[in-house]
Amino acid sequence: MNDRTKLPAPQIDPDDIGYNDSGNPTFDSILSSRLSRRDFLLGSASTGAMAIFGAVPFSAFAGHDHGHGARAESLLGFKAVAKSLADVVSVPEGYSYSVLCALGDPLAAGVSAYSNNGTDSDFEYRFGDHHDGMEYFELSESGKPHHHGHDRDHHSSSRALIGLNHEATTDELRSSFFLHANGGTSTLPRPAAEVDKEMAVHGISVFEIRKNRRGQFAYVQDSAFNFRIHQNTPVEISGPARGNALLVTKYSNNGTMTRGTLNNCGTGKTPWGTLLTGEENWTGYFFRNATDNAARGNDKSVTSLNRYGRSQGAASRHGWETGGVEDKYARWDISLSGAAASDDYRNELNTMGYIVEIDPYDKTQAARKRTALGRFAHEAAAFCIPKVGKPIAVYQGDDARGEYIYKWVSTREWHAADAHRHNRLEVGDKYLNDGKLYVAQFNADGTGTWLELSINNPAISAYTKYTFADQADVCINSRLAADAVGATKMDRPEWSGVNPANGEIYFALTNNSNRRTNPTSSQQAPDAANPRAYSDLKGGSKVQNGNVNGHILRVREAGNEVAATTFSWDIYLFGAESTAGADINLSGLTADQDFSSPDGLVFTPSTGICWIQTDDGAYTDVTNCMMLAALPGQVGDGGAVTVPGTNITTYQGKLPKANTLKRFLVGAKDCEITGVCETPDGKAMFVNIQHPGEGTAHADIADPTKYTSHWPGNAGYGSGGIIARPRSATIVITKNDGGRIGS
Repeated sequence: MNDRTKLPAPQIDPDDIGYNDSGNPTFDSILSSRLSRRDFLLGSASTGAMAIFGAVPFSAFAGHDHGHGARAESLLGFKAVAKSLADVVSVPEGYSYSVLCALGDPLAAGVSAYSNNGTDSDFEYRFGDHHDGMEYFELSESGKPHHHGHDRDHHSSSRALIGLNHEATTDELRSSFFLHANGGTSTLPRPAAEVDKEMAVHGISVFEIRKNRRGQFAYVQDSAFNFRIHQNTPVEISGPARGNALLVTKYSNNGTMTRGTLNNCGTGKTPWGTLLTGEENWTGYFFRNATDNAARGNDKSVTSLNRYGRSQGAASRHGWETGGVEDKYARWDISLSGAAASDDYRNELNTMGYIVEIDPYDKTQAARKRTALGRFAHEAAAFCIPKVGKPIAVYQGDDARGEYIYKWVSTREWHAADAHRHNRLEVGDKYLNDGKLYVAQFNADGTGTWLELSINNPAISAYTKYTFADQADVCINSRLAADAVGATKMDRPEWSGVNPANGEIYFALTNNSNRRTNPTSSQQAPDAANPRAYSDLKGGSKVQNGNVNGHILRVREAGNEVAATTFSWDIYLFGAESTAGADINLSGLTADQDFSSPDGLVFTPSTGICWIQTDDGAYTDVTNCMMLAALPGQVGDGGAVTVPGTNITTYQGKLPKANTLKRFLVGAKDCEITGVCETPDGKAMFVNIQHPGEGTAHADIADPTKYTSHWPGNAGYGSGGIIARPRSATIVITKNDGGRIGS
């Protein structure tokens, strides 16, 4: 028997991981034999843009010149917010914010207000922790989805549902310490009551918001629309992997169901009005014992488990598997122990790692995991601009060092009536279960190729490191399939977003501590799409290496067709400190623009502004995390540049100006800024302040003076006041003159 009490707590930062040991090139060795960059950008591919996207309502961007022309000053007219290390949330002059909801707030009638002292329970009926991606779903005054009412323009900006991710918990040494009275138990076994609380704060909240008599938004605690999805909620498996042997567990012996959705990060909103949520760093929640490889006969499942970061003997992040003998705890131990897969949870890891679709308007329908879109550390799911008679495309990133960028293209072509169907998850079945999954290969000349992940692809069927049985196997092990076809290793692809003005796709590449000019076998050399590897000094003493500050890459599909298998690309922005040298600050960022580690990335429909949010540990000696507003141009509006100190040529977008990029918000101490959505009229914006105070030591839970943050209690929200335990929260930002946000 293994002595579980002696296993060390995992020390890996759950947001900075990498398991890609494939020999895939980082593409400097891949030479394009296709169209030249100049021909691709200036020829028929670019002239076709208006034909494809001409239906986009450009009137929605009144005064917005995406080419940075004379009309651009009508947006981003606010004064840039200064960098700050204060434990406050700062917004521009002329703007205000209020807290809408926070960790632990009640979501059902009869649930008590949150005491915020670690004694609260009933978290299945409260807001969860680590508010992350979110989407706004319109309601008419009578409480119908917007397309069933005739008063959308007026009432849908005063009544709505919000679908909100709860990614994780603030934890150290296993325990989610701000949730528990004494900081929680960090040794094993973990008490069942603590585990129950932690499992409940992960997942999704769907809740109603309305404007009150003062014209301010508040959430409706007793709304019939409100519901939670947590780790004991039944969820359906859909798509090619439904019923596959690799998904058979003790809970579902036919491989069609699982429980919960875990480590939810970015989101997406479908054209038919449902929420997509991405399961990100779920793998670390599971335990494997030290003899599991042999128990499995060292079969191909071991290859899969290793590729997804669960080598034998791997300790779990929270030790949930030690909460007791009940099934809800046993599922977190994925060691083989029974005679068949239906006797244990050897396959439980395979039930996590998907894009999950939820109908926010109908809580009676089980959420569905869309296995066709691949299994990896999902961030957001960004939809193309739908066009009648054309397929639907969804763009995704795999957030780990050296992982990949993916695209899904539906087999079925978009039919406008599907935007108004009553059974929205059936529409999801139509577009998200049948199609093609691709992974990106970036070429050194600024072009790229989408490589299909199909069991019929010879590179996959002949792959020697793992034998794929069928398309379900390809979807479940999409990282291995992407290895097989030679995809390009990227610098932690985070959120993706589609520019509503031209359909181009943006990817936040947050950073990569594994980039090196002289890499080892586990590191990556710089290449054209990931061209920087440098050293940075934090706080005067800590040396940080790699692509420390990250960058934002964008893609234009060939012919502006979402089903195209080739594309062009450039780098829109390089994150950097404004004081860094020209070899690092390639975008020439000023003190009003500089940022590090882009993560969240959302284009808001009312203005077309690109909102860039950071999750940073590199620049936090100078400033807390932030959100910037940007008016980007288009792929190819800059030119080729050679990164100083290297022989690498990359393609850089037009340099930002003072009126095309500026800082809009700075968060509280130790927080991440993540998730953004808005009302249809653009006059209220919702933003999440995640894990303020996460730098607090577990041992200091009894001494509030040692908490690194007290927000939002110190801003007057909830109990605890100026010495409150910090809480993740959602804020509402409005402009004092009643205008559109960002104007």
